[in-house]
Amino acid sequence: MRNNTYKNNFNPGLFFDLSADLFCIADYEGYFRKVNPAISKLLGYSEEELHSTPIAHFIHPDDKAVTAANRRNLTNNSKPLLNFENRYVTKSGEIVWLSWTSIPVDSERLVYAIAKNITHQKKQEEDRNLLIKKLTDVNSDLKKLNYTTSHDLRAPVANLLAVFEMLDDTKNSEAELREFIDNLRAATNSLKTTLDKYLDVLVEKTAPPAALSELDISYVLDNVLRSLRSLISGSRAIIEIDFSEFSQITFNETLLESIFLNLITNSIKYAKPGQAPQISISTQRVGGVDQLKFADKGLGFDMNKVKDKLFGFHQKFHKNADGKGIGLYLVYNHITSLGGNITVKSKVNEGAVFTISFNPTEAAGTRF
Repeated sequence: MRNNTYKNNFNPGLFFDLSADLFCIADYEGYFRKVNPAISKLLGYSEEELHSTPIAHFIHPDDKAVTAANRRNLTNNSKPLLNFENRYVTKSGEIVWLSWTSIPVDSERLVYAIAKNITHQKKQEEDRNLLIKKLTDVNSDLKKLNYTTSHDLRAPVANLLAVFEMLDDTKNSEAELREFIDNLRAATNSLKTTLDKYLDVLVEKTAPPAALSELDISYVLDNVLRSLRSLISGSRAIIEIDFSEFSQITFNETLLESIFLNLITNSIKYAKPGQAPQISISTQRVGGVDQLKFADKGLGFDMNKVKDKLFGFHQKFHKNADGKGIGLYLVYNHITSLGGNITVKSKVNEGAVFTISFNPTEAAGTRF
């Protein structure tokens, strides 16, 4: 037979007082009627302060409305509220997360509730979400770098092919052979430089965000033109340059080179058949905003058809087997990632005008 002699010494109040969880009884008017020591210890208030102050006073401002709505639902429907989470602010200003199980007793107009301190769990969730976001951003950066690298390397390769096409047309004189070797050396060095640059970027992906610097636009453009020398020569492209409005800009050098490279190669690629590409690159200031204007007289676009798809990924608007639909996507992302924007005016067979507005002050924290 079971020994029940302990019953005379059993004190249910000890369970309430000694529990590490938060036990409380609150009235329908929103005041604590009884709290266990765990609540006072966690929030830093005395029992007298907790009893004399509306419960809403201790709740985080951002959680007051949702807590009040759930309390109204609890008291009006007389149904338990399970696993409700909200934040409280301690007397010292610390924010703690609590998970509540509350049971109303309508006949007493009281709510009996138990809460667990889940602050540590919430911190772990926040850290995990931050890590997931960081990994997602890194993955996005690496995908963009992959697109940029694979696409931008096509230009130096095309430049090399242009050199060999020039060899097919030569008479193999000594002077022509020297010129061919010089062009081949320049094209090969350009390819190596491009590879080295993107390798450096890949190695530094965990470094701080890509730095902005004051750039000489002519210097950056000249680097690109040298890398495309054979391609430009083979296409007989005419490029007019006017940086008289301003010649320096705060931007990222690698991205600016990629912008020039993609816009120039696109203009050559989509020139009118049988006509030499005509390209104009200039700077202008409009309403205090520095702008780079890039214009050509090529095939152009039907803006009514392309609309907002022009800068989309893998969007192609001409029947050119060599086009991959990535160049303008990269240009747009390079510019907008550093706080700028780009607009286009174009008509079919009348060319296109790209206007890039720079606003590097919004680029803080941007990665390549």
